[in-house]
Amino acid sequence: MNKLDVVSIETPDLGDRSYVVGRGTSAAVIDPQRDIDRVEQVLDQRGWTVSHVLETHFHNDYVSGGLELSRVLGAEYVVPHGMDIAFSAHQVRDLAEIETGAGLVRVIHTPGHTPNHSSFALNVDGEDLALFTGGSLLFGSVGRPDLLGPQRTESLARAQWTSMRRIAAFVTPSAQVYPTHGFGSFCSATTTVGTASTVAEQILTNPAFTVDQETFVAELIAGLDAFPAYYAHMGPANQSGAGPIDLSLPRIATAQDIARAIAAGEWVVDLRHRRIFAAEHIKGSLSFDIHGNAITYLGWLIGWGTPITLLGADVEEVAAMQRNLAQIGIDRPAAYAVGSPIDWASDAAPITGYPRATHAELAGAMAADPDLALLDLRRKGEWTEGYITGAKHVPLHELSGRLDEVLAWAAETDGPVWLYCGSGFRASVGASILEAAGVDLVHLDDDFQKAAKAGLPISTPAHDRRLGITYAD
Repeated sequence: MNKLDVVSIETPDLGDRSYVVGRGTSAAVIDPQRDIDRVEQVLDQRGWTVSHVLETHFHNDYVSGGLELSRVLGAEYVVPHGMDIAFSAHQVRDLAEIETGAGLVRVIHTPGHTPNHSSFALNVDGEDLALFTGGSLLFGSVGRPDLLGPQRTESLARAQWTSMRRIAAFVTPSAQVYPTHGFGSFCSATTTVGTASTVAEQILTNPAFTVDQETFVAELIAGLDAFPAYYAHMGPANQSGAGPIDLSLPRIATAQDIARAIAAGEWVVDLRHRRIFAAEHIKGSLSFDIHGNAITYLGWLIGWGTPITLLGADVEEVAAMQRNLAQIGIDRPAAYAVGSPIDWASDAAPITGYPRATHAELAGAMAADPDLALLDLRRKGEWTEGYITGAKHVPLHELSGRLDEVLAWAAETDGPVWLYCGSGFRASVGASILEAAGVDLVHLDDDFQKAAKAGLPISTPAHDRRLGITYAD
């Protein structure tokens, strides 16, 4: 028997994994991302021929490359039964079996993350060796059930609990689990644990298997936090079926182009490291550090359809972001430029900057002035675990919608606004937005874990219960 080989293709900025599973010279692909050249590279390296491209569900956090990959490879495109799609595909029902060159694929209907979600157990000689769970069973968690709206959240949460029991009943316990989401994806209901596991291990340790249905539903829903606004565009894109992408660079922007774009309300996105951005950047440009989770928050904050000009230290930074943009359905930036602010500046868009600080430096400043204006840009779930006493809480994803409120608050403060988040990345995004609006500020570019150690006062509000987490009263 040829050994089963599972290759994971990671998309860390979106928190997802796609899989190519091969045996001998044959392979199947599960949940491919939009940039299918990464899959093709794996196939070329191993000499595999693909018979099937399988989709566990229609994703809410990225545009699938499944349809285009199946066309390019001449493979059969397999999706769960009941999908409302604008193209032809093989829609498979619960407990169907598909013969692939890599092995027998057994279809297990696992609704919860979406109503039609299916997991795929790859069976060789009567034993399930791998279970591809998509957004259903995750490592230590499950896929969130609220992406289709509040009216369906409870019913999908109950379906998710039942789906876990179906997995336990129908799948060989020793099968390796291969989820698509859960490596930082907002499709995960709670934080996932680990990077590898088996069905048996999950049955013993995953709260989804160890609590009763009522507890599961109540705690799962109570722990849900906000998810990116761009998710609203992913489902329709996947139902329509995405075509090929063009990753060639767009036109080069001149300094005058950059000034015009800013004046027109377009987005000029600076991809350089946030420390470099703070020191000097073009006034009105926005900081989305390519070394952080830039694509998730850019997609979350931008008005859909707003033209984007990318600024990078080099072409590699621009190309990386262009690929990320295509993964969420923003196919072509308007323009790009590389170099530094001296190359991009003009009288209409001059060079500016703002100060950065650590929590230790904030502690020193607060000792001199306890009434410093603090703005916490973290999400609700982070805020409830503790915040710097006296801080105003405006999650980054709400900042644009609450800008007038924040500007009015900032105008009443005596001195700059100090912005912080969990690591400094989101605070950089928020700082660039507020600076463009005329706010005097200090960017706290530091790990929030250091705040208490620096002697800053921390307040902790009452907690919601969350699945698998017990809080002291």
